[in-house]
Order: sequence, then structure tokens, then C-alpha cells
Amino acid sequence: MQVVSPAALRERPLPPPGEDKNDSGRVVVVGGSTRSPGAVRLAGESALRAGAGKVALATVEEVLAGLAPLVPEAALVPLATGADGSIDVDEAPRIIEHAGDADVLLAGSGLVDPDHAVDLLDRVLPRTGATVVLDALGSAFLARRPDGLHHLDGRVVLTVNPRELAHVAGADRDEVAEDPVGTAARVASSSRVVVLCGGTVKHVVAPDGEAWVVEGGGPGLATSGSGDVQAGIVAGVLARGAAPLVAALWAGHLHARCGERLAASVGPVGYLARELPAQVPAVLAELG
Repeated sequence: MQVVSPAALRERPLPPPGEDKNDSGRVVVVGGSTRSPGAVRLAGESALRAGAGKVALATVEEVLAGLAPLVPEAALVPLATGADGSIDVDEAPRIIEHAGDADVLLAGSGLVDPDHAVDLLDRVLPRTGATVVLDALGSAFLARRPDGLHHLDGRVVLTVNPRELAHVAGADRDEVAEDPVGTAARVASSSRVVVLCGGTVKHVVAPDGEAWVVEGGGPGLATSGSGDVQAGIVAGVLARGAAPLVAALWAGHLHARCGERLAASVGPVGYLARELPAQVPAVLAELG
């Protein structure tokens, strides 16, 4: 298992930024609910901070008035709301339409029910040709359909925490704790995805078994919304043209270093996930 370091990242450099927003890639973020409206904001802003040229937020219509002033740079896609405050699954055709010209589809941030996530994404993901970032409860789709993204030929990054990884793998949490790389490798191989699993340390595993560890970050990253930020960074780097493994390595490192920068100024815990995205450009600059 290899350790992600600045030197290792410089050997796998990111594509340079585009000359205008159309050259830097378009990301569509699908997620959120009336119970978790901020997740798509965190993911979308993080994608922009990582270099995406355009971002659209597709979420329940009720929350868009509050989101609009928080991310004025993003386009907004209002979706009908189901009885439980989540995206109505019948909105799948509209999501597919808006994702049609996207470079990256980030799905799952802010979804609150695994069964709903599967029902919605089962109508969307098999019909997309975009590179996919599957985040958080969106991972339940792969637990139900391990081969559901095979048509994308490996253009998928799965961003999960250990509990979510256990669910996808059909394992218990103790098994993940004892062998996170082995568990992630099984998921990566069977579903043909790059796995980025957070935790005390992060693990990145490719479908061919190539494995990396991202150390550091600190306890402050274990805060609500932090995973949405990391997923957004992955999406932004992918939009720039990075390969899935490269995007996962860079995003894991960027997320960890952003946490360390805030810890140095605020303290090891207590900073908020919404403070992380603003640190991304500085860390990118440090890495050259």
C-alpha cells in the first residue's frame, strides 16, 4: 500500500485549468432533501473550488430559495418533492436530461433514505454516460446492483465512510475495521469503481487492486457535511479531466490538508464543513 504525498501527486499531475468555464468541465450534483438541504451546496461549492467550470444543483424545489444566495455561481434545477421531503423518483427523466451534457454526475449527497436512494438512482445511473461520483447513501445503489455502473468502464469514484463501505460490501463494520483495503478492493473489483473510503485514515483502492493511504487530516474532519465536501472535490477534479484514480488521490489529500489548515488556525475540532471549500485553492497552490 502506497502513501499519498505531495511528491506522489506531482508524479500524477492534474490537467491544467481550462481557459474558460466551458473548458473546465460541468458537474451536476443530485441529492439533498428538505431535511438535508446543505449537502448539495457543500458538494457544489467544493467542485467549483477544485476547478470545475460549471456546476448545477438538482434538488428539491422547496430548498432552492435558501440555496440560491449561498452558491450564486451554480445553476439550480428544481425537482418535485416526494411525501417524505426527498426528491420524487418520477423526476428521474428531468435529472437525466440535465445530466446529458455533464462531464460529471455527483449523486447521493444529502439523500436520507437508502431505499429511496436506490429507487431514484436505479432510474438515473444506468442511463447516464457521464463520469459518476457516487456518494454517501447513494452507495446503496451498488449494494443492490453491484454491476449497475459497469457500462461506464471504470469512470466511477465511490466516496463512502466505513459504515457505508460495509453495507456495499455485505460485510460487518468489524471486518471493515480489520481489513479496510481488502474490503474496498472487493467492491472496487466487482463494481469496477475507484473506492475512496474515509475514516481515521483514508484508503483509495482501484479496480485492479492498486491501493493508497491518505494519512492526516485530524479529528475535525469528522463533522457533518465533511464527506459532501470531499465528494465535491472529487467531482471538480474529474471535471478538469483527471482519471478516476488520480481524482480520488488528489481529493483525499486536498480534503485532509484543508482540515489541517483549519485546525492550525481554529483548533483541532470545532470548525465547520462549510469552511473547508475555501481552503482548497490554497492547498492546490501549495502543490503547484
